[in-house]
Amino acid sequence: MVRAWVTTTRSGGKIGFAVVRDGTGYLQAVVAKQEVPEAVWERFRSLTQETSVALTGVVRIDARAPGGVELSATDVTILGESKDFPITPKEHGTTFLFEHRHLWLRSRRQVAIMRVRHEVVQAIRDFFYERDFVLVDTPLLTGSIGESAGTLFETDYFDLGKAYLAQTGQLYLEAAAAALGRVYCFGPTFRAEKSKTRRHLTEFWMVEPEVAWYTSEDNMRLQEAFVSYIVERCLERRKSDLEVLERDVTPLERVTPPFHRLSYTDAVTKLQSQGSDVQWGSDLGADDETRLAQEFDRPIFVYNYPREAKAFYMKENPDDPRTVLCNDCLAPEGYGEIIGGSQREDDHDRLLARIREEGFPEETYRWYLDLRRYGTFVHSGFGLGVERTVAWICGIPHIREAIAFPRQMHRLYP
Repeated sequence: MVRAWVTTTRSGGKIGFAVVRDGTGYLQAVVAKQEVPEAVWERFRSLTQETSVALTGVVRIDARAPGGVELSATDVTILGESKDFPITPKEHGTTFLFEHRHLWLRSRRQVAIMRVRHEVVQAIRDFFYERDFVLVDTPLLTGSIGESAGTLFETDYFDLGKAYLAQTGQLYLEAAAAALGRVYCFGPTFRAEKSKTRRHLTEFWMVEPEVAWYTSEDNMRLQEAFVSYIVERCLERRKSDLEVLERDVTPLERVTPPFHRLSYTDAVTKLQSQGSDVQWGSDLGADDETRLAQEFDRPIFVYNYPREAKAFYMKENPDDPRTVLCNDCLAPEGYGEIIGGSQREDDHDRLLARIREEGFPEETYRWYLDLRRYGTFVHSGFGLGVERTVAWICGIPHIREAIAFPRQMHRLYP
């Protein structure tokens, strides 16, 4: 017996067909009118899209059928009716589909995306487990700001003032790295950016490793091994899902170390020669990232950005104090930044000066400065955005399809 949901039905007079899915795959069921009781035939003919059913019969190999086998059904039990399912095979606008996201997830394309996402998440965990990293769960409620203060979700926290939804677990991971050496956190993060671009969500998942004794160059080598591992896993284990998505995997097959490297200064020069109005000192926008990535056949590292364009915790570049030891990893095919990483500032006085420059309350960061008071150490880390990575691997244009229930500045339902 198979319990499943009906995807499509068709009838050839005395023979009826239904494609059903149970979450693991798709199966074609066939009923011959002359071979079953009239009541079974009538129940089969009444099936509609997304009706849940229990089918009993004999499974036969049939290369023409979805999944390579066919079920000759001898009995049909309707478990849950589905009348007027709102998402039909006709075209629907994205607004309608996201209003019905709880139902849209059942479609073949969305199932394929979620399976690729699952593989990405499992590959992330396996990569770090195989390399003896320790998972450390960092708080989602925090009093410390890791990124721009203008992108915080805040809430009243009892009698202690304001708390913020975490933008990053990095600061806490730095403390954990001093205890465990190689650590990572993995979970949701929150940015209150009023952005409607195809690369932004207000709630997204990020994996953040932190490694003691790693320089910025060590950090980039870890990133290229990490990204290559994830892509290889998806090519190996999610081939059929990528086929459903009609993804051209040729560009993905080129994702192997080493990745290309370009300093921020050289990137600005190159962009200006291509007609961009970007000026040295500003961060690179999405269009600039796309232009750069189009020049290369695999991901690219842009490294050593100006200190004013990056976060306070990044290590000053000893060869050019105007810049910090950091990098962005840009995916090809116009997908832009999927990783931001840096060597962290391990000098107490320089870090304190940067905290004061930003106007952050020193008392809030006392514990963070303690890491530089008591056995400071060279360390580096990065953050990879799961949804951006899934969107790139799947070849989908917007990251809102890369998570089951996206949160955007204009969307909180369902």
